[in-house]
Amino acid sequence: MGQAGCKRLSQSLFDYKTEKYVIAKNKKVGLLYRLLQVSILTYLVVWVFLVKKGYQDIDTSLQSSVITKVKGVTFTNTSELGERLWDVADYVIPPQGENIFFIITNLIVTPNQRQETCAESESIPNAVCYEDSDCPPGEPIMAGNGVRTGRCLQSGNTQRGTCEIFAWCPVETKSRPEKPLLGKAEDFTIYIKNFIHFPKFNFSKTNVLDTKDRDFLKSCRFDPKNPYCPIFRLGSVVSWTGSNFQEIALQGGVIGIQIEWNCDLDKAPSECNPRYYFSRLDSRFPGNSVSSGYNFRFAKYYRDEAGVEFRTLMKAYGIRFDVMVNGRAGKFSIIPTIINVASGVALMGVGSFFCDLVLIYFIKKSNFYRNKKYEEARSVMLPCQESKGRAPPTGRVVLQSLRPPVLEGGQAAQARVSAKSCPGPCPVGRALAGCQGPRG
Repeated sequence: MGQAGCKRLSQSLFDYKTEKYVIAKNKKVGLLYRLLQVSILTYLVVWVFLVKKGYQDIDTSLQSSVITKVKGVTFTNTSELGERLWDVADYVIPPQGENIFFIITNLIVTPNQRQETCAESESIPNAVCYEDSDCPPGEPIMAGNGVRTGRCLQSGNTQRGTCEIFAWCPVETKSRPEKPLLGKAEDFTIYIKNFIHFPKFNFSKTNVLDTKDRDFLKSCRFDPKNPYCPIFRLGSVVSWTGSNFQEIALQGGVIGIQIEWNCDLDKAPSECNPRYYFSRLDSRFPGNSVSSGYNFRFAKYYRDEAGVEFRTLMKAYGIRFDVMVNGRAGKFSIIPTIINVASGVALMGVGSFFCDLVLIYFIKKSNFYRNKKYEEARSVMLPCQESKGRAPPTGRVVLQSLRPPVLEGGQAAQARVSAKSCPGPCPVGRALAGCQGPRG
């Protein structure tokens, strides 16, 4: 059993398969084949070439530079700061415009802080004490403002107090204002200048109109129909994200400004225009969640006449802007065109393969079509008798009928008389009535 299997395996190694074309007169399979062809052709033309522009070489390695400027002034009058005029040098951080900048809209101010000893804020959980032993000297207070001195400062007649610390005193104790300090900042303007370059095609462009009119940027405002005036009103930018300006000005937030360049370089350069998208990037939590908003602290330092350093601490709430630039450029190239056309031709072959499976396995007459599609050809030798004067051939491939030709009466008799035994095999295709003897 094993030897027979090995023999069949060794013989099959030398089989050769060649294609045979069979025209199947089956309307259902024929309709399926045409539908597949139309679908593949539609996909190739509409999606690959028209929508995805598969005939173009693509460059996504965009090189970009962003410059920002903010303009606007506002006036405030508070108990901490008094009457004060705020200009761009006061509320924009950093002063040199980059792709990330921050506009202050609200403040908690703690003026005239000096390095000395004072009581820690009661809002710090680890600062609560009942006796001096609760305040080991030299240890900082977690999430606090300074280092413990070893004393517990009790207020009034209560036993509860807070640890004395060495820090910038007095410590910050005020809460966030109920209204934003710079609530009128929504009328400020943001100027965003963007330069881009696609190195593969050596193509460069900017989002500012190329004009010699110096008053153009002083009078224009951004309009979706005219994207080459990138001067945005702050309140409009916030509203385009779906947020309320007074709300975000009170507790702060993060806004993303995305500039997108999709350039078809087969067209004129004037057709390559920027598109702007605005979104709120920080998570907005309901109510007065501690996770809401965006803020940080900074200080301004001074020295008095005696040379003692003091400072004004500011906890700033405001809007952080992240300017992000991305894009792609495409231009006709023969290489991607050939690749996509070849892929479409290959998909046509997949359609033929699928229809073959349906034809020979899934329809009612699948056995009939399978027998027509696959045919086995073998070389067969039959011993016989040959007519006088002919050398016996060694063998031929059997591809025709095994039935001998029909001879008329006189010819048949003559063949029987002149026939003799053939020493070798006789091809079946030439077998005559005179070939006698056992076959096979």
